[in-house]
Amino acid sequence: MATYYRSSTIKSKWTKTKWLLGTDVQSYVPKTLPFSQENLRTMLSQYSTVFFKPTTGSGGFNIVRIKKLGSGYQVQHNSVRNHYLTIDGVYRQLLKRSSQRDYLLQKGIRLAKANGRPFDIRVMVQKPNDGPWTSTALFTKVGRPGKVATNYHQGGEIGFFQQTLSRAGYSSERIEQKENELKRLGEAVGRIFDKRYSGFRELGLDVALDESGKAWILEVNTRPTFYPLRNMGDRSLHRKIMSYARQYGRLR
Repeated sequence: MATYYRSSTIKSKWTKTKWLLGTDVQSYVPKTLPFSQENLRTMLSQYSTVFFKPTTGSGGFNIVRIKKLGSGYQVQHNSVRNHYLTIDGVYRQLLKRSSQRDYLLQKGIRLAKANGRPFDIRVMVQKPNDGPWTSTALFTKVGRPGKVATNYHQGGEIGFFQQTLSRAGYSSERIEQKENELKRLGEAVGRIFDKRYSGFRELGLDVALDESGKAWILEVNTRPTFYPLRNMGDRSLHRKIMSYARQYGRLR
């Protein structure tokens, strides 16, 4: 059931991506273009993996991964893989999927792994009634092997930030550095969004770490979900987020 509360929302991923270009956080944004035959050729000429994702929607649904192989291209949706010899074959398949809605093409990031499982990070930023943007929580979404997306709705699991990065081989010092970097990033994105549109009180950044540890903003959610945190043994993250959320009328 949808719940109304006082925080602006922007559905278009392309609009939100463009807001970040030409700003201090541009280096965190992987190359992204609207889906077209020409842009598909451009992206696959530059990158070995490209993601095809709807400009609206959440939960990791309808995301397709395109990988260049020695002979042709592998197109994967959920756990189903198909092989195409030419870019034109890939394009025709993607065109069928895009008949009802607009899609984007995004540079594929080879995600860091914790115990062999890919993960990304949710950076939750919120604005209280009487203060600036604050990064209130960091947690991880640990994907199932063989899946395209790490989302909870795609069988992923919610994890603690420090624990997941430790399992990925990060030292405690490096974990602290990355935590501080991502908190600053979330607050910077909040300030950028405020310059583009009014009324935002919460944002959820989906951030990938690649295998070298560089952070990439995959998406900025203006209606971020965090209810799975209630199911974690330590519910302090959920309580902290809710203490801010109640200030703008969000009750769950």
